[in-house]
Amino acid sequence: MSDQDSFKKIIAHAKEYGFVFPSSEIYDGLGAVYDYGPNGSVLKRNIKDYWWRAMVQLHTDIVGLDAAIFMHPKTWKASGHVDAFNDPLIDNKDSKKRYRADVLVEDHMEKYRTKIEKEVAKGRKRFGESFDEAQFLATNPNVKRNQDKINEITTGLQNTLGKGDLAGLRQLIEDLGIADPETGSKDWTDVRQFNLMFDTKLGSVAGDAATIYLRPETAQGIFVNFLNVLNTSRQRVPFGIAQIGKAFRNEIVARQFIFRMREFEQMEMQFFVRPGTQKEWYETWKERRMNWHRVLGFRESDLRWHNHDNLAHYADAAVDVEYRFPFGFKELEGIHSRTDFDLGRHQELSGKKLQYFDPELDKSYVPYVVETSIGCDRTFLAVLCHAFEEEDLGDGKSRTVLKIPPALAPTQVAVFPLVRKDGLPKAALKVFNDLRFEFSCAYEEKDSIGKRYRRQDAIGTPYCITVDHDTLSDNTVTIRERDAMTQERIPVDRVREIVRERVDMNRLLERMG
Repeated sequence: MSDQDSFKKIIAHAKEYGFVFPSSEIYDGLGAVYDYGPNGSVLKRNIKDYWWRAMVQLHTDIVGLDAAIFMHPKTWKASGHVDAFNDPLIDNKDSKKRYRADVLVEDHMEKYRTKIEKEVAKGRKRFGESFDEAQFLATNPNVKRNQDKINEITTGLQNTLGKGDLAGLRQLIEDLGIADPETGSKDWTDVRQFNLMFDTKLGSVAGDAATIYLRPETAQGIFVNFLNVLNTSRQRVPFGIAQIGKAFRNEIVARQFIFRMREFEQMEMQFFVRPGTQKEWYETWKERRMNWHRVLGFRESDLRWHNHDNLAHYADAAVDVEYRFPFGFKELEGIHSRTDFDLGRHQELSGKKLQYFDPELDKSYVPYVVETSIGCDRTFLAVLCHAFEEEDLGDGKSRTVLKIPPALAPTQVAVFPLVRKDGLPKAALKVFNDLRFEFSCAYEEKDSIGKRYRRQDAIGTPYCITVDHDTLSDNTVTIRERDAMTQERIPVDRVREIVRERVDMNRLLERMG
């Protein structure tokens, strides 16, 4: 099965089992806007809870914030979004499809990276334990040729984007022979800039209404509240402010399901540090954030770093954590050293001092910032892609299962009576009612026990409890584990304790170190 076919199956599964629906579907939907269903809304909430607890609860030097979506329009002038929040847009004349010009070039470079990965895989297979990957990358002629091509394209992309040379960017696309991914056509329009911000009006009378914006990122709410948080939280630099919230971007190309949407949710933390220490903190947060992803169970081969070749105007260092989706490696999270740009600009436009008095240095300064910014929806999609499996069980049998980490699963435990008679439903409901105060639970009586197991496998329920006739005599039940499909007999009075031990989010958090 191709990666594209696999992705289509994941999208269909997400709808069929109540994870994600197209928004306003009865009116034929709204492009790149999605709703989270009964199972999806719980999974998304659990992902946010895992991030919040790992970021705020485990750090005494990080506090939370929930800033408003609407902000004074000068906020976006200070941040640079009003003047410079643009993406380079290009259309294909034959297919009428619209693309981000820079992404077309980046996807073209990815082909060379894939070739390098294949060469490395062949080298590892050939040389076994004696394989020296660093030496291989530095000396293998095929690898060097592909890397030289990547470097050449990277330089061309940096030069055109850095200068705002839209004509040069179109020429680069033509020189590389980049074709429309869907049709193969190479008949492109000129490249033009496209502002991504949504604007609206604030005020009751149209003529007097002020233009404001739906926030395109959540970070600025943290920056404009820097003094408020500093003065009320008793924190001292270095410290961080974390926030989860909605952001809105009028994306040129909003495809690939929920990976790129016009309304999305970010989980961000801005860590304020003494100037001169930002590189050290940047490396620290790189390590911490990658560990957060590893604890989720993602394979090492599906995660990688991608250093920014073309830095944003506010950054002195930037890197992405990328995940291997079915459509290729794409950004999950960005870690950026933002210098003092944001606080400095807000200080300049507001006329308010946004400084910290450092008692150790006996002076005031505008703190530098190290940012971690992760897409909640993209993390949701990564969890879904990683968890989705179609297993051949032999004898013509198969199952579709979501191997979601138990702490994140929409339903953590399901309770079944073996049959709908002989007092088993009453006994099963007693177990269910004992569990539902602590866990996300389901109760089912309909269909055979095998079909009920399959339904719970499909939504990612890690544990199923079955009450049978023996339960009435020996007060034990069967607990079935989702991934290995193993079953064991346990006492009824230990069900709550055993389930708690296996689905507790603390098990994830403790592995954070």
